[in-house]
Amino acid sequence: MMPDFQERYDLYRSEVEAYLQGLFVGERPYGRLQEAMRYSLLAGGKRVRPVLSLAVCEALGGERTLALPLGCALELVHTYSLIHDDLPCMDDDDLRRGRPTCHVVYGETMAVLAGDALQPEAFRLIACAPGLSAQQRVDAVRALSTACGGDGMVAGQVLDVDGLAHTVEELRRLCRLKTGALLHAAAELGCIAAGASETQRRQAGVYGSHIGLAFQVRDDMLDVIADQGEFGKPVGSDKEEGKRTFVDFLGLEECGKLVAEETQLAKEAIAGFRNNEFLLALADKLAERRK
Repeated sequence: MMPDFQERYDLYRSEVEAYLQGLFVGERPYGRLQEAMRYSLLAGGKRVRPVLSLAVCEALGGERTLALPLGCALELVHTYSLIHDDLPCMDDDDLRRGRPTCHVVYGETMAVLAGDALQPEAFRLIACAPGLSAQQRVDAVRALSTACGGDGMVAGQVLDVDGLAHTVEELRRLCRLKTGALLHAAAELGCIAAGASETQRRQAGVYGSHIGLAFQVRDDMLDVIADQGEFGKPVGSDKEEGKRTFVDFLGLEECGKLVAEETQLAKEAIAGFRNNEFLLALADKLAERRK
């Protein structure tokens, strides 16, 4: 009998946490760098992206152990992006997941370097991932680098910091790049580990992109309505920074409708997956989250 959603999510997340705990643990003369990397990497969080990689792999009949290094590689990239996103030259946030941000604890220089190190370490994980063919590793590198590079996550960050989202459609584009690209990649990495077809990879990517937009819209809503202690980061920070969000353009009620629409589109994209129950439930849970 398949465990319920939360049991399965917790199982995936515990495997991710165990894998991440084993990284950057050796004695080094530059140990403070590794300490800063681990501080941010092991700060908790939902681990949605690597969980998604494991779940997609299993939904398509693959062994999730093969997807684990790939999903964790993406989590390294995600963590580096958060470290840099919190810097004074970016969003200047002092709190992340209920704890002081990396630059607050270790200083700006070490925070920059910790982020710098996490990104190439992600690709080392892929290069050394056991049980995968050379082509699968190449495909995984291509998927992750496309998602986080100059036409992906970093491009979205540029649109964000330069204030280039003046309409709902422009904000959609920003979120598709900054948030959706990594969730698209997380789903695609699970497909690659499972040896899935091009059609399945495309469908999983569409699923990831739609839950990415739903995730960001819900995030904008929580920035207005959430309890800061539960949310884990300052509430109202977007408004203080002068950023226009989906709530500004649409209002809370219409944002709720948009989250529901994007969630439904995500679920439709993977309707043909034989073992899609967890992925369907994941889309719903992310749409309802309170932190």
